[in-house]
Amino acid sequence: MSFFLTPLGDSALILRVGDSLGEVLAVVHKLEAARIPGVLEIAPAFASVAIFLKSPEHLADCEAAISTALGKGRRAAAKSHVARVHEIPVCYNPAYALDLEEVAKHCGLSPNEVITRHAAGHYHVRCIGFTPGFPYLSGLPEVLTTARRASPRTAVPAGSVAIAGRQAGIYPLQSPGGWNIIGRTPLRFFDVTRKPAALCAPGDRLRFVPITRQEFEAWKT
Repeated sequence: MSFFLTPLGDSALILRVGDSLGEVLAVVHKLEAARIPGVLEIAPAFASVAIFLKSPEHLADCEAAISTALGKGRRAAAKSHVARVHEIPVCYNPAYALDLEEVAKHCGLSPNEVITRHAAGHYHVRCIGFTPGFPYLSGLPEVLTTARRASPRTAVPAGSVAIAGRQAGIYPLQSPGGWNIIGRTPLRFFDVTRKPAALCAPGDRLRFVPITRQEFEAWKT
């Protein structure tokens, strides 16, 4: 496994690895197993892993320890991630699918065809970011590839299921955003009263299950 380690400010490091979910998770597991003193948080992304430290004083020692941990064999990563499978109910009703018509027009499909294709996809959580609990998902069917909106919204409702480029995602909280909204889920993707607060973790798999507006409203109550 090849990697490239560089500083990120005075108390963090960026570890660049291959653009593979398996490689990223393998690095995370090795670092977690190493229990390196001074490491505050390990945050995986698409092709890198950020290591946040408790203070700048830990930078040199952590850099050496990280290189040592990653040089060890597979047995060092004894703790492996068991991928969970989440079934995500989604209401594609126009009241919640604000950009469904535009996406359908762009893709040369009917709105129902977009829904069918989207729900048929097999999605993997590549990383969590942007806002707390926001899952970046690979696995969007290629036919649904759609550019971000030209004008981002200042407030995207929590639970909005959206696509941009070749990715899918879900807005856990109301926030600004420029992705195309094609549905909404009643599930809470981030809840500070829950442990862990984020519903999904990198490596998890998702499947979208269409529900009616009546089912969505009943779920909320």
